Amino acid sequence: QVHLVESGGGLVQPGGSLKLSCAASGRIFSIRVMDWYRQAPGKQRELVASISSDGSTNYADSVKGRFTISRDNAQNAFYLQMNSLKPEDTAAYLCHAVINPVADRYSYHYWGQGTQVTVSS
Repeated sequence: QVHLVESGGGLVQPGGSLKLSCAASGRIFSIRVMDWYRQAPGKQRELVASISSDGSTNYADSVKGRFTISRDNAQNAFYLQMNSLKPEDTAAYLCHAVINPVADRYSYHYWGQGTQVTVSS
């Protein structure tokens, strides 16, 4: 049974920083892609950043130069470092991964429970 657990959200002033963590647990063979999404009340979920198995990354235009996604393969974890935070970054942030479980030739999508980030003056 594979689970994603995320943490690191909180309240921060504009210009501040936060680091989000997402840890995958269970009988995992490989992780193909890891992503961070965010969703504010009344708005659609949007992709913030992604990192693939070969290390390539992609970012939403709104966070380029401010956010950095990274991974720790030994810990089956990935992170989102958020700098120069703005009020419009306020949202619930959700981690997502495409994972092959052990003894299973298929890959599956998994989601974390979400962690709240609030940027307010």
